[in-house]
Amino acid sequence: MQSDYLNYALRKLEALIAIPSPGGFTEQVVRYCADEFTALGYAPKCTPKGSLAVELGGTGDGLLLSAHIDTLGAMVRGIKPDGALRVSPVGGLQANNIETETARVFTRSGRVIEGTFQLENASVHANGEYAKTQRTFDTIELLLDEKTRSEQQTRTLGVSVGDYVAVSPRFTVTQTGFIKSRFLDDKLSAAILLAYAKYLKDIGKTPRRRVCVLFTVFEEIGHGGASLPEGMTEMLAVDMGCVGKGLQCDETMVSICVMDSNGPSHKAVVDGLVDAAQRAGVRYALDVYPHYGSDADAALRAGNEVRHCVIGAGVYASHGYERAHIEGLANTFDLLNAYIL
Repeated sequence: MQSDYLNYALRKLEALIAIPSPGGFTEQVVRYCADEFTALGYAPKCTPKGSLAVELGGTGDGLLLSAHIDTLGAMVRGIKPDGALRVSPVGGLQANNIETETARVFTRSGRVIEGTFQLENASVHANGEYAKTQRTFDTIELLLDEKTRSEQQTRTLGVSVGDYVAVSPRFTVTQTGFIKSRFLDDKLSAAILLAYAKYLKDIGKTPRRRVCVLFTVFEEIGHGGASLPEGMTEMLAVDMGCVGKGLQCDETMVSICVMDSNGPSHKAVVDGLVDAAQRAGVRYALDVYPHYGSDADAALRAGNEVRHCVIGAGVYASHGYERAHIEGLANTFDLLNAYIL
């Protein structure tokens, strides 16, 4: 991967991460991606469901490259008598790793109100049970940075049940090349696909088969990839590669998922990806993901007749404060290029 495209991907990643987009609250990030594809010379189309489809060129049986631009988040489910908020998770947000994180509430009036997730009665000097309390969405509350001490005062601010809540991502890239942020799952893959779309335009090459990108907006809810563009016979869910105990992948590699919690990937696709990786000298790992589902699984459950596999740059601490590396980004880009061209 050339440095120009690596730097482009990092810029797009930072911009994507900065746009709040919990599942169901994705119009802004879709507009951003549509504008980016248009600026590159493509003609993106929004689906009725809110996903974004883009043809990258080529003819014949369609290869779909999917990534999701929805993230984990929360929704206001109640206002407590003291004005603090109870929330419910959107997707697999974990209560035990959002404690002390900054968050924003998006009200229906358009007002955005900042606050902090804290344990109820969070002062250690006043709460002798602080260390013993299990962190759940019943014990973690969202304290608004407003002068409110009652339910009515919070309602007067415009907050209501159903308002979306976005957790601060805390994006940074270290001098050693590590990328740290929430929501690398899966905005890292979206940035890689934007960079690859730019690369194809810049070099003026047409894929040897029809290639379509689909940015989905309900993956974290479980049905993002249920409907696909017509003519697709193969699907690569470009999602995060798992890094963890018992797995081979690390943050500098691209992971090829041979099986997830829903069953094996299509062997012919896996074999083709491995062959492409070896030809291109890509650092890759083959892994079985024990607790993982993707847009490819949603597509198959919905009855789509596609061969499938999941690939992605290695990401550690999934669904938390995640970590990847620029080498994993580059290896994912290079695998896609070897497989497509």
